[in-house]
Amino acid sequence: MEVFYKAAPLAARVAAFRQERKSIGFVPTMGALHEGHLSLVRFSRQQNDVTVVSIFVNPTQFNDKSDLERYPRMPEKDSALLEHAGCDILYMPDVNEIYPEPDTRVFDFGGLDKVMEGKQRPGHFNGVAQVVTRLFDMVNPHRAYFGLKDFQQVAIIRKVMSDLQYPVEIVSCPIVRECDGLAMSSRNMLLSGDDRKRALVLSQSLFLGRERMKQGHPVVEVKKYVEDQVNSAEGVDLEYFEIIDSTTLLPAQQWYAGRDVIGCIAARVGKVRLIDNINFSS
Repeated sequence: MEVFYKAAPLAARVAAFRQERKSIGFVPTMGALHEGHLSLVRFSRQQNDVTVVSIFVNPTQFNDKSDLERYPRMPEKDSALLEHAGCDILYMPDVNEIYPEPDTRVFDFGGLDKVMEGKQRPGHFNGVAQVVTRLFDMVNPHRAYFGLKDFQQVAIIRKVMSDLQYPVEIVSCPIVRECDGLAMSSRNMLLSGDDRKRALVLSQSLFLGRERMKQGHPVVEVKKYVEDQVNSAEGVDLEYFEIIDSTTLLPAQQWYAGRDVIGCIAARVGKVRLIDNINFSS
């Protein structure tokens, strides 16, 4: 595995691969890697000749400075995991490499950023769009891989790529869960033992809600049921639960066969903020 810290030599290496007509897959991460990230690497390796992974904790997508400071960082462990997973190139830039000057770009997401995560974390998705476009310009991949745990983020990245006509195929990959159902997240390692157990209410409530939807309960009733489940859990502070249309991200008032709706949830468990979602239609 080759490791790069600067954009210029990385770009030269990727350009050489492209000259050889090799396809480039890219997995952008913020490090603190887990099986969910490694699954993206495996998807990329299956579909491309060369797989590039970046590790960069992007400051412009954090609207809470304490959250940025607490975000887990473990580059040596991450590097070893990636080498074992068959990553070809690891890119670990510093902030000045990504943002030699302040990035003042403001993106129009067509309203996709006005709900759920965007509503709770103003400016978050603008920061995501800034770093993703910067990384895409540096890596120049054919395909990029993102986990569906960040469902809204994937929708917004697709919108940006379409609007800016980037020649990058966005590949969304399934959520990877712990054996007890908790969605894998770098933030899970910040949970205390008790909070780790309490966090299970998120996935459990989502799966129970999906079962009620399949049984024919109205959307509004299912929404209240899931909210009640989470609100009754000690040490868990629900931020939102929405049942949304998978395309518009707007709340779904009803569900019918053939309509793709997603149950999305965010909550604080102790001091750690977690998100999760499942497809209520599958």
